[in-house]
Amino acid sequence: MRKTLLTLLCCVMAGSVASQTRSFTTFIYNDDSISTEIQAYCNAFYPAVTRGSRSGDLGPMMKDAAVNAAKGIGAGYVSAFVDLGVKAVTGLMERRERIRSEWESTVASENMYLTHVNSISNLKDFYSTPSVYGPMDPKGMRFNGIGCLRKNGDDTVFYISLHINRQKINRIVEHSKFELVLDTLIISPYYSNLPNSSFDTAFSFEQRQNYMMNIDFTLTSSWMTQATMIQDNVELGRFSICIPVRENSLDSNGFLRYVRKGDEESRYPVMGESFIVPRSYSGFRESNDAYHDLWGTGEYQISLNIKESCTLTKAYKDNWRKNRRARKHAQKSTNIIQDGWQTVTSQQWDEITKSWVITILQAPADVLSDDLIDKLHLKEE
Repeated sequence: MRKTLLTLLCCVMAGSVASQTRSFTTFIYNDDSISTEIQAYCNAFYPAVTRGSRSGDLGPMMKDAAVNAAKGIGAGYVSAFVDLGVKAVTGLMERRERIRSEWESTVASENMYLTHVNSISNLKDFYSTPSVYGPMDPKGMRFNGIGCLRKNGDDTVFYISLHINRQKINRIVEHSKFELVLDTLIISPYYSNLPNSSFDTAFSFEQRQNYMMNIDFTLTSSWMTQATMIQDNVELGRFSICIPVRENSLDSNGFLRYVRKGDEESRYPVMGESFIVPRSYSGFRESNDAYHDLWGTGEYQISLNIKESCTLTKAYKDNWRKNRRARKHAQKSTNIIQDGWQTVTSQQWDEITKSWVITILQAPADVLSDDLIDKLHLKEE
């Protein structure tokens, strides 16, 4: 299995750490034109709807508050780094003799890898400004999709980009829901987390087949209603996408690359939908002491579950004796049992991207020295 080093740490981490850590980066797309398209749809299909008489002027004091509500996240994405440490298969170290079924059960257990990646919560706003009209007012909506990136040094070895389906803007207006569509995909089984083994074994189509990546995105939010009822960590929607990768679909470099052209139907459909984020009620008082209802800019969180899986080839299973001997030899020459794992974390503001970055690194305890932790400005858990 090929391992990569966390992007923020690559300049200072030792090679032994690089061989035992993995990282993903999640980010959120923003696009102010989403709100413009929603308004254009309303103007085209609901021209006779009577507009309310409530004033939309927030007043000088609240205009400043609206600017502050954006929290300075102007770059349009937020990153989260999560370690994907290798899971040791200690059962292989404890057995001296195994029958074929035991070998196959062990090897089959290496055919799945689960990853949970969280974006940073309570820092991203779904809308650019507060609203005086209500909690589901889509005006100012800027959320425009989700992406996930994994790099090996300077090379991109995995990238997926999903945006709001502009062909279904009407669902935002009529149902307060949106759908996503996949635009870009870069993926390679050779840089995957499979086989999920403590042996440094790369993915091979001679041994494994039917590589599959399943990704689930879940959007949650917390808000307060006008009746001062708190809605905490409510799931608003869920999206899932299934990406099968076969050897004949890869280019000469071992990658599957897909870019959606124009408004064509995506080759990889995204299942599911989500409500737009409800605005939290707050209210405000102007300088003349007049009080007005106000609904906020919509805080939310997106989490990702990534599942990689594959199956064994018949040729690999038929050659189980040779593989079993090779594993036993590797066990004698390599110490694959870790004395314990240590986790260190940091959170810092990135002025360039205007976003918070959380770093979580897990590695063997004997690798992460106190001096290294201090140099990386990390904190031991």
